[in-house]
Amino acid sequence: MSKILYFSPSTCGAYRPEIHGTDMPADVVEVSETVWQSLLDELSTSPKIMSSRPNGQPVLIDPPPLDAEALAVVERAWRDAQLALTDPLVSRHRDEIEEGGATSLTADQYAELQAYRRQLRDWPQGDQFPLAEHRPPAPTWLSAQPN
Repeated sequence: MSKILYFSPSTCGAYRPEIHGTDMPADVVEVSETVWQSLLDELSTSPKIMSSRPNGQPVLIDPPPLDAEALAVVERAWRDAQLALTDPLVSRHRDEIEEGGATSLTADQYAELQAYRRQLRDWPQGDQFPLAEHRPPAPTWLSAQPN
């Protein structure tokens, strides 16, 4: 026999009588442990979020799309990460130039890298920001560089 727990549509949370006693929201509905566990299993491997059906039963749904402000935050974080990832390449190249030895990047690669970094910095002011499909493309050789 499966255990019973209670689900609250207002909190999207589960409540157990042995833990919460009667201290539960007024809108709780009974849910079997099996149903709840299957929802948790799916939730752990999908981008879905917990919600409720009109009858109060729990259900997983697709999250709402991000608004423009939230998208901008995500894309600025991506842009900042790309700049941080390429900082060591710029530093190494400059150090190698100062030492007077051979450089890991060719002059063309370095120019292309700096152009990419400029595009990253300018991207938030562009018309296509914050649409991820319009991110500045990285130089094709960049992914082959050692970290």
